[in-house]
Amino acid sequence: MRDTVQHGSTRDAILDATDHLLSRYGYKKMTIDDLAAEVGIGKGTVYLYFPSKEEIVLSHIDRIIERLKARLWAIVHKDLPPDEKIRRMMVERVVYRFDSVQHYTQSLNEMLAKVRAKLLDRRTRYFLEEAQIFAKVLEDGNAEGVFGVSNAIDTAETLLYATNSLLPYSLSVKELGDRKTIAKRTAAIAEVCLSGLMARNDKVNK
Repeated sequence: MRDTVQHGSTRDAILDATDHLLSRYGYKKMTIDDLAAEVGIGKGTVYLYFPSKEEIVLSHIDRIIERLKARLWAIVHKDLPPDEKIRRMMVERVVYRFDSVQHYTQSLNEMLAKVRAKLLDRRTRYFLEEAQIFAKVLEDGNAEGVFGVSNAIDTAETLLYATNSLLPYSLSVKELGDRKTIAKRTAAIAEVCLSGLMARNDKVNK
């Protein structure tokens, strides 16, 4: 991990080390001294970027979501039909989270129980930000006559709720199952959801 500082920002190096140490020790046993040693910097330097271990871990989760959002926007901007975008986005939001924490032995809820209140606040924000991205595709689909959605943000939230049970929050990655199975289950849910949207669209057009 020491070479990481040479190839990226110190802040990112600290978050990379956090990911590694959470996998090795979990939140309770991980210390600022461990992080500093892993990155190859002084303990004081860690505090220049983050005020506490709690904030470091929450920022690590923030970074996962920021990267996920970038991937979702990349799908939004692809030259694809709106329904195919929604299908891919639903799978991506589940599988990317799965991939990001697949090396953890505990669920996020279990591992980050000490920061649960703040993590839940952040999840509310994450959910809304993801819903806004999905709503953009639903609105575009309405404009193209593919969907007949009366409230894009409410429908977007429903799509997200439909797959929330497959996210590695209450269950560990091991408990959720293998990646291929998770992707397949998410795709099946997406098909059911899209079928409903398309059916409503048929009714609107009659």
